[in-house]
Amino acid sequence: MKKNNTIKTSFPYMILLVIILGTFVFFNLNKYEIHELSTGELINEIREENVTELTITPKSSDSVYYITGKLKDYDKTESFTARVISEQMPIVTQYAEDNELDLYDTNKDPGTSALLLIISNILPLLLLVGLTYVLFSKLAAGNNKSMDFGRSRAKLSEDGGQVRFKDVAGLKEEKEEVEELIDFLKNSKKFQKLGARIPKGVLLVGPPGTGKTLLAKAVAGEANVPFYYISGSDFVELFVGVGASRVRDMFKQAKQSAPCLIFIDEIDAVGRQRGTGLGGGHDEREQTLNQLLTEMDGFGANEGIIIIAATNRPDVLDPALLRPGRFDRQVTVSLPDAKEREAILEVHAKNKILDEGVNLTNLSQRTPGFSGADLENLLNEAALLAVRRNKKSITMDEIDEATDRVLLGPAKTSRKITEKEKRLVSIHEAGHAVLGIKVADAQEVHKITIIPRGQAGGYTMMLPKEEKIGIMTKNELLSSIIGLLGGRVSEEMFLGEITTGASDDFRRATNIARSMVTEYGMSDLGPMQLEQKSEGVFLGRDYTKTKNFSDQVALEIDKEVRKIIENCYEEAKKVLKKNEKLVWLLSDALMENETLTKEQIESLVETGKINPDIEENTTGNTTLKLKEMAKAKGIKNYTKMTKEELEEALKDEL
Repeated sequence: MKKNNTIKTSFPYMILLVIILGTFVFFNLNKYEIHELSTGELINEIREENVTELTITPKSSDSVYYITGKLKDYDKTESFTARVISEQMPIVTQYAEDNELDLYDTNKDPGTSALLLIISNILPLLLLVGLTYVLFSKLAAGNNKSMDFGRSRAKLSEDGGQVRFKDVAGLKEEKEEVEELIDFLKNSKKFQKLGARIPKGVLLVGPPGTGKTLLAKAVAGEANVPFYYISGSDFVELFVGVGASRVRDMFKQAKQSAPCLIFIDEIDAVGRQRGTGLGGGHDEREQTLNQLLTEMDGFGANEGIIIIAATNRPDVLDPALLRPGRFDRQVTVSLPDAKEREAILEVHAKNKILDEGVNLTNLSQRTPGFSGADLENLLNEAALLAVRRNKKSITMDEIDEATDRVLLGPAKTSRKITEKEKRLVSIHEAGHAVLGIKVADAQEVHKITIIPRGQAGGYTMMLPKEEKIGIMTKNELLSSIIGLLGGRVSEEMFLGEITTGASDDFRRATNIARSMVTEYGMSDLGPMQLEQKSEGVFLGRDYTKTKNFSDQVALEIDKEVRKIIENCYEEAKKVLKKNEKLVWLLSDALMENETLTKEQIESLVETGKINPDIEENTTGNTTLKLKEMAKAKGIKNYTKMTKEELEEALKDEL
């Protein structure tokens, strides 16, 4: 088959080569210069022995002889020709014999010359045939492309790629859901025996980077069936009807190889709600969606075809797409917890050289809210930093820097900061930190820095004390608002002026307070949901959405939000006034060190100064790792122990 395809592909080039060679010969033949001599001139040239070659060709029709030949002063491309009547031929022949000139008598009619026959008859025909073939080949290629316009863009992967479930860290429950599909494809009789109907479609829903596409690849790798994969944007074209044609062709191909899997990535590109555009309802995207709905569960049956789709915007999908019989099941692929993050880090750390001081368990606990893609990017950034610094392995220094880069961007170390600005930022961040330390339900302070990154002059990293499933109490929300307002309160109380650095804090605090009033029912307005959270504007729906409350209620909402913010502001003032010395202590430490780690902050809170062992740790010492092990083992006063004392206490573990 491959050999036949090669011959078929090369055949036009062979024809073209023959045409070029024929044309080359034809034009080279026409380069010869021919001189016509009279009978007298010919006899004189023979008599003077100037003729080197002589060829006589008789033509009986008019008793004329055609004579060709060469003279001494001719070059290779020159020759002569002459016409001699039969009465004068004996004279020519006699002079030629006297000069011992060889005669080449062809005894042929020049009109029957094979070379002239080829040139005059066959070669033009070959040129015409070759040109026609080339033109029709191009025309056929153009027709094939136009005919292929409505063909499915889905690609077939017989083995589903190289990804397996073992390559997908975490997602235990999600794997169990899709494993049922694999069992059905491998042994459908087991399900049919009990009358069970396998879902026709499975929708993978979750934030970006959580592994939806990776999970679909793993399903393809585990299932020993044909696997078609396509993106939602591949259906949509400028011309109406093309997308619907591609949907029909995709299911037609899938039916021929059923049972099989079809994976549609980013299905929201084609599956958005109908009737939400600014124009009519007959646009290309809606026609494509209508065809997809019909193929999944319409008049015909597509037995043995299972569709897996992925999206991070399920709220914009058409309800008809989500009803039973189409996408029967939704599998939520959420952000990983600490244990899953550790497993993901182990997968991405396989091809990287990590220093002995790098503890993936601790790193997973310090990265709540990170998706699988974020964690992969984190380790990659750390590896790039280690290469830049000419290190042989990736240390915690690179991982800490990479974490900050992922969250806020690279540090702007070249920017010149005045002492006044530095003090303002240090007081601001110290206010956040003190509230995080002293407020009961606040998050735990892990790091403070006044090194500018991105749009931030500094930041305080605060992480949950315990990772939760997403439920927060009212006190925890109020504590978050208090912590966010700590920067502005600290500036006002201890420096007597306010800055623009708290603008993002206000935005976040206001969003939390408004959600408490309008969504969570945590205000005097009672348990009512007055607004719904929207991740983004959905053209055609959100612009026409009307609020379901009166102007009087809107005024009350604003009053409740203001009351929450003001109460939290006053509470932040009380806490910071009570802990003024700690604010200045942290501010002075930031002025000197610019960055404080969790252990250094704990040391300042407990002793009023930074433990030297902890300070050594920031330059690569293993003291931090020893103290973490001591904490896990339950050793008392481990924060005040030296490196040698820690090694002695942990000698059994080491």
